[in-house]
Amino acid sequence: MKKTITSNQGTFAGLFSAIVASLCCITPVLALFSGATGVASTFSWIEPYRPVLIGLTLLTLGFAWYQKIKSLPQDIDCVCGDDKPKFIQSKTFLFLVTIFAGIMLAFPYYSHLFYPNSNIEKQVVYVSESNLGELNYSIQGMTCAGCEAHIEHEVNQLNGILEVDANYETSSAIVKYDMGKVTPEEIESAIAKTGYKIVD
Repeated sequence: MKKTITSNQGTFAGLFSAIVASLCCITPVLALFSGATGVASTFSWIEPYRPVLIGLTLLTLGFAWYQKIKSLPQDIDCVCGDDKPKFIQSKTFLFLVTIFAGIMLAFPYYSHLFYPNSNIEKQVVYVSESNLGELNYSIQGMTCAGCEAHIEHEVNQLNGILEVDANYETSSAIVKYDMGKVTPEEIESAIAKTGYKIVD
């Protein structure tokens, strides 16, 4: 019985650490769907700890699998087939949790897919060179491609935006826009709405 409890604790600890490891990238997607885009960067502080959380997830799930697979003869009280383990104590449950944890850990690599691609929807617009403006922002709080997509999506909602290229690796966003249709203040306000901060 002790083996099952330890295995289940490892299972839930692994699941919890996998979710926490990707919380910085899950929050912007949830914020987009809920309409509360300002909370998107709430968990960006977790990103530096992500490697530790990934390691913790792998260790705890590995330990849970080790406990599940190893056979200890002293733990077998009865060989009768009547004692079926509960689903939550089964290898199937542990397998499902492991798959879900893997999906959570990989979330930052595919989170941008949840954002509509506003650049494709835009029509070709001709702007005179005198009206063409370009802004380069340093943005604090971006941690993955989902953060980039969140900023790009929000800025692209403005009329007069020609191109937005956010990059979490360089913590920057380059915005090309029509100065006759949108102002830098409106662009900055759209970025601020996402919860990420423009820094000087």
